[in-house]
Amino acid sequence: MTSQVAPLDSTGADRKEVPGVVVRIAGDSGDGMQLTGDRFTSIAAAFGNDLVTMPDFPAEIRAPAGTLAGVSAFQIHFSDHDIMTPGDEPGVLVAMNPAALKANITDLMTGGLLIVNKDSFERRNLEKAGYGDNPLADGTLKGYQVFEIPMTSMTVEAVKGSGVTKKEAERSKNMFALGVLSWMYSRPLEPTIDYLERKFAKKEAIANANIAALKAGHAFGETAELSAFEVKPATLAPGTYRRITGNQALAYGLVAASVHAKLPLFLGSYPITPASDVLHELSRYKNFGVRTLQAEDEIAAASMALGAAFSGHLGVTTTSGPGLDLKSETLGLAVALELPLIVVDIQRGGPSTGLPTKTEQSDLLHALYGRHGESPLPIVASYSP
Repeated sequence: MTSQVAPLDSTGADRKEVPGVVVRIAGDSGDGMQLTGDRFTSIAAAFGNDLVTMPDFPAEIRAPAGTLAGVSAFQIHFSDHDIMTPGDEPGVLVAMNPAALKANITDLMTGGLLIVNKDSFERRNLEKAGYGDNPLADGTLKGYQVFEIPMTSMTVEAVKGSGVTKKEAERSKNMFALGVLSWMYSRPLEPTIDYLERKFAKKEAIANANIAALKAGHAFGETAELSAFEVKPATLAPGTYRRITGNQALAYGLVAASVHAKLPLFLGSYPITPASDVLHELSRYKNFGVRTLQAEDEIAAASMALGAAFSGHLGVTTTSGPGLDLKSETLGLAVALELPLIVVDIQRGGPSTGLPTKTEQSDLLHALYGRHGESPLPIVASYSP
């Protein structure tokens, strides 16, 4: 369960202290929602909050802009105490277009804060999202605290003189949204400004435009006296903390296991979302004797890892969903040969090729029973956050 309650109206200079909040930022896959969420996460972490995130993004083959299938979102739960989940439902939803609103509004808690990019709610975008009437005007959002902000036009105005094109100016609206959130939750702008200057060091105009949009969003939040809150730093055990993903943690664990077991690590892997990050991460640790090989297919990847185990290596292969189907025969061979083989299944949703960018515990029964004959395997699976 989350620590938040429906955010009460807290406008002006007086900030209401809250124990935690769940914020979801949603828009088109090209709107920079993942970057916006990542920057807000970094700021929250540096501030000292405990946090858990949940990115939600569409496939690399993008759906048409403005459609429900093309919506990208990033959810962050940050608090002043220890938390374990990204939150059951957001208390704040930032919707950059009608599709983002329609795809996420049912998750927003009753009485929650809804921040919308008013400029995007034009007839064409409404039709793409499947709206007959404008939800900002038909009363369907009366159960939420709605803030309509013309983010696109205000961003274009704010970046005038920076030397970017109109399209590039409009793409900076995600930084405007980040500026608004930074004001609402009393987050400093300097870390994001430093990041933008580094990221666009060779594109000064783009850097200046994004920084101008960020500052404009922050200024708008202050002058419009939007709801203002404060989430104090969490009381956590002293030490050095870092932001880490599950795939990174897994890669580090495999390297540590290799070192402690005094066995060289070999990873045979075929790229598949969302498991590919393990291959990318492990390929950086040749100094620990790690060998990685991108195989031509899932069967070859598993067979190579099994061959490495035969030669005295710590043999590992990574996969997801349909890849586990293809590795089943090699798993049976490993059982018959009594060779240690580690199969890492980063699960995704659905049957067949499934939903590459959506997570689900969809392969557990397959992992337990998906082999021929009598071939039991030890299965390590998470049962809680």
